[in-house]
Amino acid sequence: MERLIGLVGIIALLAIAVLFSSNRRWIRPRIVVPAFLLQAGFAILVIGTPWGRAVIQTMSNGVSNLLSYADEGTRFLFGDVLTQAPYGKAVFAIGALPVIIFFASLISVLYYLGIMQLIIKWVGGAIQKVTGITKVESLGAAANIFVGQSESPLVIRPYLAGLTPSQLFTVMTVGMAGVAGTILGAYAGMIGPHLLPYLLAASFMSAPGGILMAKIMMPDDPKDIGIEPVVMPEASHDEEKPANIIMAAAQGAQTGVKLAVAVGAMVMAFVALVALANGILAGIGGWFGYEALSFQAIIGAIFRPVMWLMGVPWEESATVGGLFGSKVVLNEFVAFIDLGRAQGGMSMAAVAIATFALCGFANFSSIAIQMAVTGGLAPNQRPMIAKLGLKALLAGSLSNLMSAALAGLMLGVAPPLAKPAPAAPAVPATAPDFAPALPSETAP
Repeated sequence: MERLIGLVGIIALLAIAVLFSSNRRWIRPRIVVPAFLLQAGFAILVIGTPWGRAVIQTMSNGVSNLLSYADEGTRFLFGDVLTQAPYGKAVFAIGALPVIIFFASLISVLYYLGIMQLIIKWVGGAIQKVTGITKVESLGAAANIFVGQSESPLVIRPYLAGLTPSQLFTVMTVGMAGVAGTILGAYAGMIGPHLLPYLLAASFMSAPGGILMAKIMMPDDPKDIGIEPVVMPEASHDEEKPANIIMAAAQGAQTGVKLAVAVGAMVMAFVALVALANGILAGIGGWFGYEALSFQAIIGAIFRPVMWLMGVPWEESATVGGLFGSKVVLNEFVAFIDLGRAQGGMSMAAVAIATFALCGFANFSSIAIQMAVTGGLAPNQRPMIAKLGLKALLAGSLSNLMSAALAGLMLGVAPPLAKPAPAAPAVPATAPDFAPALPSETAP
């Protein structure tokens, strides 16, 4: 029965994408079918096969070991007292934010050495051959696997001004669907390193998933098929190229500091605002005898059927629906903080599906980010970015849900990762309880 529900969920997601397509007659099976198979293939390998799980677990262990070196810098800066229990990983500012700075510096060094360019070029070439999209689109999609929507446009910067609406929409959607490799470690710090394999899998699945939804909702004009974007005059930029590897590391650290400060400020503000909203809603609900009324309960009720179709058990679907709603309306950081607090009372299958669904930048603030970043690199595209923003948000959300649905379908075949012994995740100590369940717990 669970598999049938999962299949219905996948069909429903594709139907929604087709419903919002700008031109259904232009949808090309040559692109969307391989993109779907590639996204599904990752789910099958990571969850459905023992050797696939072993590979992703090995990758996860490697990433965990790599990120553990950030602890040395954190310990040097904050001292042993603050970096050990009961503080350390349990404090968001100490356990999660320094990882962003370390990884941003590392990525900058890899770019200086030319290693990242080779990886992106290789992965982008593979995506192009499988899906049949243009080389520029495939490079943008590949870059989004490793860096975020703020950095990936730099990889294809000379071509941005000449992108067609469909190509621009693909770049925007893949950016919405993906996450930055620089902050995967921060996510793992919030929800636990045992879920890092799912975070890595979701990151790789975001590229074909974004292409799938983008090419359904805004397919290429037949006259543009196979035509690569041309290099257009680009806007001037003041960034200084690093003179050596030390300067590259320093520039990356500075970028990481900006990102960490932005993330910390954003999380602090949104957690406080949600707590305020929940206090107001609880007061209003108290007038009608429902003191548990909250922002997450309302959003959870809206997304509950959707999460059930993704494979989440009905009794947990309101909680996961609230998580996904928080991610779309606020951001994924708030949602992952919520998941980190709530997962102790959730089944591992529900936690796994939620992890896939939340692993993406598809939220309202990302529209502004893309207008600022991509629009700054190609000012002539700003009106089109503004026009396509909400549609890209929907497409990116559908991509995240498709990853979750495929994961849920495969979890019906193979068991999820084992839940570790309880540990304190890196969440704010005063974060409100973001996972209220609705009164009804019976299946429809």
